[in-house]
Amino acid sequence: MTLVDHLRELRNRLLKAVGAVIVTTVVAGLFYKQLIDFVIAPLPGCTTGEGGGTADSGRCGLIATNGLLSPFTLALKVSLTAGLIGASPIWLYQLWAFLAPGLHRAEKKYTLAFLATGIPLFLTGAAFAYAVLPTTARVLISFTPDQATNILPVDDFLDLATRMVVVFGLSFELPLVLIMLNLAGILSAARMTSWWRHMVIGVTVFAAIATPSSDPLSMLALAGPITVLYLAACAISWVNDRRRARKETASLSPDEPSPLPTLDESDQGR
Repeated sequence: MTLVDHLRELRNRLLKAVGAVIVTTVVAGLFYKQLIDFVIAPLPGCTTGEGGGTADSGRCGLIATNGLLSPFTLALKVSLTAGLIGASPIWLYQLWAFLAPGLHRAEKKYTLAFLATGIPLFLTGAAFAYAVLPTTARVLISFTPDQATNILPVDDFLDLATRMVVVFGLSFELPLVLIMLNLAGILSAARMTSWWRHMVIGVTVFAAIATPSSDPLSMLALAGPITVLYLAACAISWVNDRRRARKETASLSPDEPSPLPTLDESDQGR
C-alpha cells in the first residue's frame, strides 16, 4: 500500500472508532442520571437533622454540584466516559485491524490473545477500584472535624473515581505485558522469578502511592491481586520456556552441539 492508501485506511478506521464512541455516548446520555447515581453511590451522604443540620457531620458529606452549568457538564463527562468504555471493543478492534496487515501470523495470534485477555483484566481492575471506593471515601471523610460538614462536589469525586479505575485497570495489565515479553523471547521466566522480592516491594509501594486513602485495605486490594497475577505470569512463562527448550532440543541435528545454559539458568541452579 502507498502512503496515501495507508492514510485513507487510517481515516476510515478512525471514523468508525469515533462513530462508535459517539453512538454509545448518546445512548449513555439517555441514562446519565442512573449513571451518576451509580458513580456517587459509594459516597456516604449526610441526612438532614431536625434542626436543619446534618447528622454524623464528621463521618459523611453533602453531595453537591457547583455552578449553573455543572450538572450539564457532569452529564456530558459521565456519558462520554461510559461511551468510551462501552465502545472499547469496537475501537480496539479498529486499531488491531489497522495494524494486523503488517504482522506475521504468530504476531496476529498473540495480538488477538492480548486483546481477548487485556479487556477482561482491565474491567476486573476497574471492578476492584469501584469495590474499594466506599472504604476510601469513608477513610478520607473521617479526617473532617466533628463540628464541620464536608461538602463533596460530584465533579471532584468523579475525577477521583476515574483515576482509581484507570490506575487499577492498567495495573492489572502488568502480568499480561510480562507474558507477552516472554512469548516474544525478550524476558525469560528465570529472570522474572529472580525479581520476585523486588516486584513485591515495588507493587506494595506503588499501591500505597496509587490509592488516595491511608487505610491498608485499599492498598492490599490493589497490591494483592497484582502480586497473584505476577506469580501466575511467572508460572505461565516457565511453562512456555520449557516448551520452547524442548522444541529447540528436538530440532537439533545429532552432529550439532547442545546449547549452553544461559546465565539466568546457571544462577538459578546455584
